[in-house]
Formats: sequence, C-alpha cells, structure tokens
Amino acid sequence: MAAAAGESAMDVVPALAEEAAPEAAGLSCLVNLPGEVLEYILCSGSLTAADIGRVSSTCRRLRELCQSSGKVWKEQFRVRWPSLMKHYSPTDYVNWLEEYKVRQKAGLEARKIVASFSKRFFSEHVPCNGFSDIENLEGPEIFFEDELVCILNMEGRKALTWKYYAKKILYYLRQQKILNNLKAFLQQPDDYESYLEGAVYIDQYCNPLSDISLRDIQAQINSIVELVCKTLRGINSRHPSLAFKAGESSMIMEIELQSQVLDAMNYVLYDQLKFKGNRMDYYNALNLYMHQVLIRRTGIPISMSLLYLTVARQLGVPLEPVNFPSHFLLRWCQGAEGATLDIFDYIYIDAFGKGKQLTVKECEYLIGQHVTAALYGVVNVKKVLQRMVGNLLSLGKREGIDQSYQLLRDSLDLYLAMYPDQVQLLLLQARLYFHLGIWPEKVLDILQHIQTLDPGQHGAVGYLVQHTLEHIERKKEEVGVEVKLRSHEKHRDVCYSIGLIMKHKRYGYNCVIYGWDPTCMMGHEWIRNMNVHSLPHGHHQPFYNVLVEDGSCRYAAQENLEYNVEPQEISHPDVGRYFSEFTGTHYIPNAELEIRYPEDLESVYETVQNIYSAKKENVE
Repeated sequence: MAAAAGESAMDVVPALAEEAAPEAAGLSCLVNLPGEVLEYILCSGSLTAADIGRVSSTCRRLRELCQSSGKVWKEQFRVRWPSLMKHYSPTDYVNWLEEYKVRQKAGLEARKIVASFSKRFFSEHVPCNGFSDIENLEGPEIFFEDELVCILNMEGRKALTWKYYAKKILYYLRQQKILNNLKAFLQQPDDYESYLEGAVYIDQYCNPLSDISLRDIQAQINSIVELVCKTLRGINSRHPSLAFKAGESSMIMEIELQSQVLDAMNYVLYDQLKFKGNRMDYYNALNLYMHQVLIRRTGIPISMSLLYLTVARQLGVPLEPVNFPSHFLLRWCQGAEGATLDIFDYIYIDAFGKGKQLTVKECEYLIGQHVTAALYGVVNVKKVLQRMVGNLLSLGKREGIDQSYQLLRDSLDLYLAMYPDQVQLLLLQARLYFHLGIWPEKVLDILQHIQTLDPGQHGAVGYLVQHTLEHIERKKEEVGVEVKLRSHEKHRDVCYSIGLIMKHKRYGYNCVIYGWDPTCMMGHEWIRNMNVHSLPHGHHQPFYNVLVEDGSCRYAAQENLEYNVEPQEISHPDVGRYFSEFTGTHYIPNAELEIRYPEDLESVYETVQNIYSAKKENVE
C-alpha cells in the first residue's frame, strides 16, 4: 500500500508544492496520508532539495514532516554526500538543513578556488602562500575536502585541469593536518608505546589521497588476533589471553603461556595468512606502509616487526622493538621479573623471517658482523619512527623516474618534524627545492635557519642564497605571456601542435606535446651533453616539450618524433596542468595553454582528421 501511495503521489508533489491555495484537492489527499507514507514519499530520492523546500512551504503538516532536524533533510544530505555520514553519530542532534546549506556553500567555495588556481599558478609551482585562501576558509574542513574528492571522482576524461589542482589542494590540506597530528603524537611521554599509531601517521602522510585510518588498520589487526585466538584455543582452551577484551593492555608473565601465543601467531601469520618478508622487491616504499603490508601481506623487517609486535601485545606477550643494524628485530625476555638482565636473557624474534627465534650469536650471523651490547637494547616510539622514515628517505634518494621527488620531499618533511635541527637534511631540503625551482622564499628561510644552527656551512649556504635571489629577480623581470602563432614566418617549420599524441622514433616512448620552440632553446652545455649536433638537422629545427608516459618531461627534436597511430592517454601527473580533456585521439589544451598557442587547436583538428580518420576508413 505504501509503495502504491508513493508511486501515485510522486507525480503530483512538485505540482502541489507550487499551488498557492492549501485547500487544493490534490494537496488535501496528500496530507491526509499516514505520516510514514508521506515520509516514505519525501525520502524516495525523486525530490531535490529545492523540491523539499517548496513542499515544506505548502502547509503545516508537510512543514512538520520536513523539519530541519528530521529524516527528510537527513536523507537529502545522505543522498547528496554519502561519504560524509561516517562523521555523524546516530545519537547526536543534527540540524540537517543547516548542514546541507553549509556543505553546499563549502562546495561552491572549493570550486571557485580550484578554478582560480590554473590562472594564478600555470607558469609556476603553487607557492607556499598559494594555499592561504584555503586555510582561511570558514566552515568544516571535511566539507571542503569532500568537494575536492567529488571533483577527483568526476567520471570520464574531462575536467583534467580541475582534477589536477583539486588533487594538489587536497594533498596539501591532508598533509598539513597529518603533520600536526604527528607532532602532537611525538609530544607524548616516552612510555607512550603506540608504535602502530606512529606508523599509521607516516603511512597517511606519504599517501594523503588514500583512505587510511588507524581505526581501519586496527580492525584488520583485530581480525588477525581473532584467528590467533582460534588457533590458541586448540592449543590451550584455558589460556588467559582468550579472556582478554579488545583494548585491554594486560600482560601474561609465564614464559610457557607466552610461547603458546607466539606459536599460534606464527601459524596464523605465516602458514595460514601467508605473510612473508619481501625479499624479491625489498626496496619498495610500499613495504613500509602499514595498510599496504596488510593488503599485500609482505614487508621489510621493521614493518613486519610492528605488525608482529602489535598482535603479540594484544594477546599479552610483552615483546619489545630492537633497533638492530641492517635488520630490525623484536626481543622476548626469558629472565625472571625484577632480575638484572643482559642481552643473553632475551630471545630475539625475526618477524621478517617467519617469526624465527634467535640467540645473540644467531643475530650476529644474520647480519654477518659482531655488534656491541647497546644495539640489542629496546628503543622508544620516536626511534622506531626515525628508522622507518630513514628507510623512506633512502628510497627517496634512489628515485629515478619521478622527477617531482615526492617521496624524498615527504620523507624529509617527516624527518624534520621529528628532528627539526638536522643541518644536513635541512641543506638537502633546500637543495631539492632549489633544484626543482620551487618555493624560493622557503629556500631562503631554510638557509637562514641552517646558518643560525651551523655557521660553518657558510660556503654551501652562500652559494644557494645567491642563486635563489637571482631566481627571484628573474621571476620579477618576466613580463606578460609569450604567445606563439603558427602563422608567423619564423614558425613555418613547426610541424606538430600541442595536444598531439606522439611516439619517439629512437626510444619508442609515447608522449603528448605541451609546448614547442622553432629552434632548440637550451644552452650550449645541454646541446653538447645531449649530442644534438649528431642529428641531421642539429639544433636548427623545432624542439618540443613533451610529457612522457613514464612520468618524465623531455625536450625532443622534431625529426625524432612521429604521430602515434594508436593514440592513448598519457599517464603523466602533470597532464592536467596543461590540458582539460582527452578526446581519444588528442588532448585539448586548457584556457591558459591555449592563450600561449592560440592557433594550435585548429591545426590539431586538421591533423586528427587527416591521420586518424583516414586510418579508420582504411580499416573499414
């Protein structure tokens, strides 16, 4: 009956909402329906927020049903922004109409800012103060972030520039929030031993666009604990760990009972769930991210140890982290409580090696060297995180393809958040920003801080200060936008246009053109190093700026490029900076790039028509 009533009423509700006289026959029939039927109709999803607003203004009965804190407006909010519902408790009083208005306003503000970024920052990286407008926004930050996520999730190959800047803004916002949380976490006393929480902050900071939370990771670990308990029940049905409740921090002291827990853990983790150390792809940053360790069931010694440690402690086994050189370990005390202990009173556990239990001598054999007793000692949370970030830092320095050096930048941020006065890392950060040509004002701030910490760095600091100031002056001298017209006589040899998908004849890579010069504009040293003179046309030919599918940016000679007869999207992180859409055969430049190459788009259309349409006809 409710369904039938809803179906018949839906056709008349919008019309009834516009009726001025509440005595209208149709409205009388509607308002006389039972309240649950009316609510079902209003929550059916066919009415927009504007419809609900008009309906609620027709009479007292409908106005009461559409009250701001009621189910109707809650459903409007849920349908429009479902991902936000997790932030509300079922027991809280919420003015859903007001929340709807605030979220709507935040969305409009977000789109306004995203739209402005291309025009403001097309010619440079977004500066440090470029995000000031966002930081000063009113309203809940989660609403603003949600709108950015909505932009990123827009379907199809359009709005590429919007997605590009929405991603940058979201990346910045989340990293700032995570970094603040990490700094607060690091202020905890030394006996605060939430190793997992610290590891999750590192994971979140390096993957700010992923949905990673301590709660979700803890839930996955709780599932592992349940499996261990099931196995443990088969070993000892009266084991005290089976009575532990979630969140308890009780410890069992009998060695035999602890041993039973570790046996059950080893079976579940390594035999049942197939966790293992990643020997085949050891130098992969994914091995250090806890959410990836749980998904891929593999990691390196420190990440596997943190997982093992967390599970053991939840089951009452007081394992401790050992910052052993070259191979992170855990230690398990075998001595009597309160006794004076040395390194031989512990068994050392290799979580990377399937939970193998080692003696001191076996630990040294593991790394092939003798070490002092101090290196067998337990370390606190901050030291564990320092080692994790140090591993990421080493991987960041090894980056070859990623020209943005994002992992190196992220790991430097994390390390300096823990140890802000590390002169060598501050110097590396300044050099990195200088190399990338970004944030010159921040480079000067870093250099000033280095000079204060260590005046002996005057030589390196002075060199960078001089060249950074020169960079700033050059930016000030830049005037206007350089416009390149294909019809100009000096551009007569330019054959290709921005947006075309090309293939390199010699190296075979796929790329998209985002700029061109009538002749090579690089300096003599670059021309010599790249052996340009060996080309038949040398440097006296057009050269093209291209985004390559491997994530690099290159400067290619015209004679080395050819049309790609099977065009495909180029998965380069900067595509959205220059292009607004991929059509299937070519990219369409965004407004800023089109200003600089106003005649290229027409040329692209002609090329596509000649190259790809002719190919299609031949196939048919």
